[in-house]
Amino acid sequence: MTDALVDEAVFTELADAMGAEFAAELVDTFLSEAPGMFAELRAAFVGRDADNYRRAAHSIKSNADVFGARALADQARAMEMSELPENDTAIATLDAIYADTSAALKARLHD
Repeated sequence: MTDALVDEAVFTELADAMGAEFAAELVDTFLSEAPGMFAELRAAFVGRDADNYRRAAHSIKSNADVFGARALADQARAMEMSELPENDTAIATLDAIYADTSAALKARLHD
């Protein structure tokens, strides 16, 4: 797993504490729920709803932190702590990081 995407120590600690099977279920749940969180983030951006934008970014950040998905959590945290942006560059960046992170998490499950 790429350290820049997922902190192996955090992921291993989760698997050791909860069991590998349960950790895999958590990853699967996150991967299935993430598109909805991203849709909420985009809807809030389009609707110029700063509170819901920050709330959606917070949800993504919190979920990413569970797995040690540092880059994803850091980008979502920056979005949560910022003002509502004028353009969707931050969302595009988050989308790209998520695509790489989800691939890394899926690969980790099949190790």
